[in-house]
Order: sequence, then C-alpha cells, then structure tokens
Amino acid sequence: MKIVGIVCEYNPFHLGHKKQIDRIRQKFGSDCAIVCLMSGNFVQRGEPAVFDKACRAEAALLSGADLVLELPITACLSSAEGFAAGGVAIASQICDYLCFGAESGTVESLRETAAALLSDAFPPLLRRHLDSGISFPAARQKALQDMGVDGQLLENPNDILAVEYCKAIAAQDSPLQPMPILRQGSYHASDADPENPSATALRNLIARDKDWLSYAPKEAHPAFQGAKVHTLAAGELAMLFRLRSMEDEEFEALPYGSEGLWRKLMHECRSQDTLENILTAVKSKRYTRARLNRMVMCAYLGITQEMLNVPAPYIRVLGLRETGREILKKARKTGLFLHTGESADHPYWLLEQKWSDLYGLFAENQPDCPGLEPQRRLCIR
Repeated sequence: MKIVGIVCEYNPFHLGHKKQIDRIRQKFGSDCAIVCLMSGNFVQRGEPAVFDKACRAEAALLSGADLVLELPITACLSSAEGFAAGGVAIASQICDYLCFGAESGTVESLRETAAALLSDAFPPLLRRHLDSGISFPAARQKALQDMGVDGQLLENPNDILAVEYCKAIAAQDSPLQPMPILRQGSYHASDADPENPSATALRNLIARDKDWLSYAPKEAHPAFQGAKVHTLAAGELAMLFRLRSMEDEEFEALPYGSEGLWRKLMHECRSQDTLENILTAVKSKRYTRARLNRMVMCAYLGITQEMLNVPAPYIRVLGLRETGREILKKARKTGLFLHTGESADHPYWLLEQKWSDLYGLFAENQPDCPGLEPQRRLCIR
C-alpha cells in the first residue's frame, strides 16, 4: 500500500482539494492511503483559519482522506521554507510520496531550482540583491537568474511552495518522492471559479455571508453545518490590546523582526489606530505583507523567534478512518503522535491551550468559550 502525504490548510476545503485526493487514488489505486498534514487554527498567511481545525479535518475525512494530522503552529506561522520543512519532516516518518499542486513546474525543474537554492553559490548572490533594497522574493529570483536558473518558476504561489517541498526533501535527505500535480485556476482569484475555486474567493463569500458550499464537495457539507466563522476583523480589538501592551523587549524577541523591523512595528503599534493602518505603515518594498501578518500574529500569540526555532515535541492526530488507524498503529510507536485533546506532560501543551483560547476571540458574533482544547475529541469516520 502506497501512503501519500498532502501538506495543506483547507481554508476552507473545496472542490480543488477533492480533485487532488481523487487524482492520487486514480494514480495509486483505491487501496492507497492519504495522510493530510493540516494547519491548525492559524494559517501560514498569518491569519486565523476561517473554520476551526476540527471542522476542516472532518471535511477532509468525509472527502476521502484517511488520516489528518495537525501541522504544529511553529510550522504554520513560518515562512514558506519553514512551512514546507515542517510538513516534510512529519511526512517523511509515515509517507512514501508527497503530493502538492504546481502551476507550471515539473519534478525535474522543481528539483533543479531547489538544488540551486541549496548550493553554496546562492547565499552571497541573494545578499547582494537584498542589499540593493528589493524584497526577498525579488532578490531570490534575481540570484537564481545569476546562476543560470529560471527564476520565473518562483513567480506563482504553488510553484514557490513546490520548490520548497523539493528543497526540504533534499535538505533532510528524506525518502519522500515528490508528486506535483497541475494546479488549475488562479490561487488568488477574487471570484470563485465553478470548477477550480480559490480559497481566497471562498473566504470572501463567507465573509459576505454568501453561498459558498456549492464550491465544496457535497460529501464535506455536513462538516460545515453550524460551524462558527472566524475572521481577523472579529478579533482585531483583542490583537490591538496585546500589541499596545507589549514591552520593548517583547517586540525585539519576535520572529521576522530583523534589520530593525521589530522597532518599526513597535513604533506604529503605539501610534496607529487600527491593525490595517499599522501594517500599512510598516509595509515597504523590502518586506512582504505575509511576513508582517505572521509577525503580528506571533506577537498576539506570544510566539518568539526562539519558540519558532524549536520543533514541536509531538504531533496531534485530528481524525482518521480505518486505514488511517492502521497507519497510526505503526507510527505511534515513535511516541510522537497524540490524539486531539490528549494531554501531555510538556510546557507545549499549556501553550496549545492558550493558543486555542486566543483563537476563540476571532469567532464572529460571539467569542468561543475558553478551555475547549482539552475537550476536543478525535474525529473518526
């Protein structure tokens, strides 16, 4: 039996995600197993997930996934490089393949670009372009072009992550085999495509209280019945309270705050009235908005650079089907996998509870009650 991993966010789960699962089964047969390594309540763009992790895990299981694991928050709130590395590190322990979307890249071109990024020649070229004042993505692309590698592969969001997966597989000497599939439709499209909707478009529909379930597979609909919507706007006052009450040394300890960025953020938090105005004032050509979003979310959650540097001590199991149970029986011998809600004698467990409580403040209309994390139960299908 082949075991195929997917690093995902499912924010929310839609028809394109179902297509990926179906494509995997078409390639490897109905007896293959699909393991989803899914972001928890916070996603890589530095925002709260629109639906909580239990809801999204159930949607994945109803749509054909066999096992859903929670990607630790230290990976979720990392850059694309850290996000991919965290997913590969977990998938390498239980999977044979890693399947991901790509707009244009083939396995060969993705591996070539990944090898260039890992080469000794890359860092000095990158630094030279960064010193010219351009953003990291632009500097990276120019450095690759200096090496004779087509930097245009890093212009599309799925291709960027695909390269990072291949880079992490190589850097970790992982046995995983990359399996890119064509990502159809636009990743950031603001209007929902009937066949290939973007998660961005669906979040826009959800925010406007418009019908979005027609863009989700029917099998997954029960998971969303009565599910609370969580938005950044709903929790803005909570975030502003935290930002306005932080001390200088707390800003200095934040991730992504190098080159004095933490000081600039600190100044704007003490002078601007809204979260959007803070981020707009800090934004420059040098720093991407996603980086600033993650930095501010880490501030709200109390996550420092030191905490991001330390791998999570265990992996949470959010849900499974019978095939997933068999995979887990073997994997749990490592002692790294805990069921949802299962306590651990480790300080990280206390942090998980705190982060869950803070996520609840992003619920629309009325905040979630605190103390939900220990009450969560494994979703079994």
